[in-house]
Amino acid sequence: MRVLSIDPSLRSSGYAVLEQEGGRVRALEYGVIKNAPKLLVSGCLVAIHERVGELVAQYQPECAAFEAVIFVQSHRTAITMGAARGAAVLAVAARGLPVYEYAPRRVKQSVVGYGGAQKGQVGFMVRALLGLTETPVGDAADAIAVGLTHFQMAQSAQRGVVEVERI
Repeated sequence: MRVLSIDPSLRSSGYAVLEQEGGRVRALEYGVIKNAPKLLVSGCLVAIHERVGELVAQYQPECAAFEAVIFVQSHRTAITMGAARGAAVLAVAARGLPVYEYAPRRVKQSVVGYGGAQKGQVGFMVRALLGLTETPVGDAADAIAVGLTHFQMAQSAQRGVVEVERI
């Protein structure tokens, strides 16, 4: 199974393309979609949409997994994050991929074993679990963690233990 996983953000969206064969997971690519601080919101949304579309075309994932929107104090921040997420979701949904989402606490629990884990702990565990030579930057590590969570949840769903949240 191959999954494109995304931790959406307007200026720094993490992404990862992970592949699971048997019990082994490997990262085919991961990184961050960086948008300059001076780029208009509309330009950021286009850049996110285009890059996610390129990843889908290049790697042909079977599905996409997203980190769900977190609670934020500011309505403006929530709207902006939702727009970034929407641009990425549209890029994969328009290509017919099923889209799944996982709450940040579930992702941390799945990868670190503690739902309140810090970014550094997530990065450390992602590196260890995949046998990477370097720790991915925070947003990329978060995207990898989302993908790892999807594999774990999909396996549990096959056994009838849980139901996977599809949007």
